Amino acid sequence: MTPQELKNSILQLAIQGKLVEQRPEEGTGEEAITKAITTVKSKKAVFSDDDYSLDLPDSWAWAKLSELTSDSTLNDGNWVLSNDMVPSGPVKLIQLGSIGNCIYKDKGFKYLTEKRFRELNGRQIHEGYLLVNRLIGDRMLACILPSIDGILITAVDVCWIAPNEQLFDQKFLMYALTSEDFQRKVKALGRGTTRFRISKLNLIDIAFPFPPLAEQKRIVAKIEELLPLIDRYEEAYTKLEEFNARFPFDMQKSLLQMAIQGKLVPQDPSEGTGEELYKHIQAEKAKLIKEGKIKKEKPFAEISEDEIPFEIPDSWKWVRFASICSVLTCGYASTPTYVSAEEGMPFISAKNVKPYRFMPQEHQYISKELYRNLTQNAKPERGDILLTRVGAGIGEAAIIDTDMDFAIYVSLTLIKLVSIAILDNQYILFWLNSPIGVSSAKKNIYGKNASQGNLNVKNVRDFLVPLPPFAEQKRIVAKLEEILPLCERLK
Repeated sequence: MTPQELKNSILQLAIQGKLVEQRPEEGTGEEAITKAITTVKSKKAVFSDDDYSLDLPDSWAWAKLSELTSDSTLNDGNWVLSNDMVPSGPVKLIQLGSIGNCIYKDKGFKYLTEKRFRELNGRQIHEGYLLVNRLIGDRMLACILPSIDGILITAVDVCWIAPNEQLFDQKFLMYALTSEDFQRKVKALGRGTTRFRISKLNLIDIAFPFPPLAEQKRIVAKIEELLPLIDRYEEAYTKLEEFNARFPFDMQKSLLQMAIQGKLVPQDPSEGTGEELYKHIQAEKAKLIKEGKIKKEKPFAEISEDEIPFEIPDSWKWVRFASICSVLTCGYASTPTYVSAEEGMPFISAKNVKPYRFMPQEHQYISKELYRNLTQNAKPERGDILLTRVGAGIGEAAIIDTDMDFAIYVSLTLIKLVSIAILDNQYILFWLNSPIGVSSAKKNIYGKNASQGNLNVKNVRDFLVPLPPFAEQKRIVAKLEEILPLCERLK
């Protein structure tokens, strides 16, 4: 049960006479209503069967605000227009947003001059008044006005009720008006589409349970005894909700981190070592260079001890990212002239890449001639990896899982591994999307801030990759693909 549901349940028990016991010596609700009618010179309300929506104790009665108040003790706020207001003044207009659910929220004020207040025949309200926001969102809101300096008024969509300690308990009235039973009746009588509200005449004609005054006070005391407990429950509930919301993501991050640290699956000596795999990769790369398929690169910088972020198994090896790639480059750096789908070729940008998801559905098109020029050296193909370089999602990576022909914008980095026959692109994808992969991207952003900066491809080339033997990469991927969907289901 949510904290709000718990509060609603307590209020419902309260207005049904189930929160405190009844005491015969305290009189009856009917006697209290008769006293109110005599005091304020109102009329006995007329009731229908629909008004009697709850079973009440014998000593209680059904009441309506029309019986308990008069025009001088219950009324609407003032018609205040924008041109009535001034930057500051002695008269404070309480805004609708300040009226919360049984709580006053300080949302600031708008101001009028005292002269304009008198011209409007302003109705001044005071500490202890019950404010009811007749402009209904999810529910009609009501709160008691605290002590505030100055001349206070409120707008016409707020009905105010002056306190009368001899006839009713103001807080009991607030709780009764915010109970679920009363709210249901309000919604049945409200009108309007864009601005749904209840009129004052309909509001004062809604029936609500009314116990003797002494019992009202005991009910309020019990509610206020319970509310701090509910507040503590709400605090714990909120923390639990936040934990539950974070848990799948935190678990996913933990699993990825364990995977790239060699802690998710056991090492098997028969599968060789990362060093042996690295030599194999370099041999394949040398072959591609000799065949003229890729260009020869400058020697990679040695990896220092200070760079290594964590320990890996002895059978693994730290390598520079570019050393295991045949292509690692960004897309077209200029904004092209876009053409229609019939005339051109797809042009993919960072918005089409999210972690593990390549989404080429919505994109622009460039001319076929420009497409041919852009893809002469590095055509994106199925199995390649795309890494975002700009925007709030810098460092997000996905594998191309389509045979669609397209070119990429500068907001993306194209990554082609030397050979997916000896390197698992899914393992590399998991590494890129892992906490250490994302961290490598984030800490290399340059520019104003993370959302407006970009990730330099030169820095991507120097990322450190924990390289396990190929067979272990496969086992890591298989284990992650088995357990990560469980995290998704938790979301």
